Amino acid sequence: MTTRFAFEKLAQDGKARLGRITTPRGDIRTPAFMPVGTAATVKAMMPESVAQTGADILLGNTYHLMLRPTAERIDRLGGLHTFMNWSKPILTDSGGFQVMSLAGLRKLTEDGVRFKSHIDGSEHMLSPERSMEIQRLLGSDIVMCFDECPALPADRARIEESMRLSMRWAARSREAFGDRPGYALFGIQQGGLEEDLRGESAAALREIGFEGYAIGGLAVGEGQEAMFGCLDFAPDQLPEDKPRYLMGVGKPDDIVGAVKRGVDMMDCVLPSRSGRTGQAFTRHGVVNIKNARHADDPRPLDENCTCPACRNYSRAYLHHVFRSQEMISGMLLTWHNLQYFQDIMAGMRDAIGNGAFAAWEADFHAGRAEGDIPPL
Repeated sequence: MTTRFAFEKLAQDGKARLGRITTPRGDIRTPAFMPVGTAATVKAMMPESVAQTGADILLGNTYHLMLRPTAERIDRLGGLHTFMNWSKPILTDSGGFQVMSLAGLRKLTEDGVRFKSHIDGSEHMLSPERSMEIQRLLGSDIVMCFDECPALPADRARIEESMRLSMRWAARSREAFGDRPGYALFGIQQGGLEEDLRGESAAALREIGFEGYAIGGLAVGEGQEAMFGCLDFAPDQLPEDKPRYLMGVGKPDDIVGAVKRGVDMMDCVLPSRSGRTGQAFTRHGVVNIKNARHADDPRPLDENCTCPACRNYSRAYLHHVFRSQEMISGMLLTWHNLQYFQDIMAGMRDAIGNGAFAAWEADFHAGRAEGDIPPL
């Protein structure tokens, strides 16, 4: 068993990269999609079921876990892997994004962010040093730098100031992370949609030196066209020989577009959140299972899918349990969505390895443009 963290690029087709991240807890095949286990669980899923979909790694949320049940408690109980019964790698975010988006009254200073919990109003301080300490207590394999992420649109001066603060915090995060063989710290590039600010951020991160590099501050309201415009240059500014992680993305076509532009890793709550609200992603686009057209339909959601929702249940049943607010509805649709997202990743990995990414991408878009199968 390996004791180190490493990344190897196995093939490239255009800018799309096929690779492998090696960790002591197992390999991560890239491009990789990471299901989000916000509070030490991927909602509506058993960990074994998440693994069955093909996921090599999960994401956990520092902000949520530090508030409940607390990182100290998880550490006493053997760390996050033991606590949630997931033996493969885990990446934890730094908590910065959730503090900005969820926390109550918050005060941002050079030191960090003082905020009030959205759960009980208790006061907390999150700094680069405290974020590193929490992530160490959780025992995550990939740790994210503490950063600040302003919502877009924002004016250039605000983005510039925020990016430079994040770079100072990145240096403090690296210092506080220390020497931890087998574990990885990822730096986070900021700079909004500005190519020169992104370049300045990338240069600062390279100088500090990280095991991987994330593209932060996208998928925060700027729209797909603007995001792709930024991804046309942002990944190229990061080291070629390290994994590149686009945070918080996204819809299936966002993911494919990101991989096409040189991204290796992504995460998003979309598959699980949509599953709980009756939305299923399929190779023919999005299906709203709540629609009355499915009430008498004996056909599967997607006849080419191997998940239990598609293998064992009809659209009529899935419609019924959603309308009846039965728990199994969220379970089956989440499993299906996670399976579909992992199938996309597997398809892209095969295509890149075979030098056929453009053809695969054309088929992917053509299938989704067809729309759902006609009603009976």
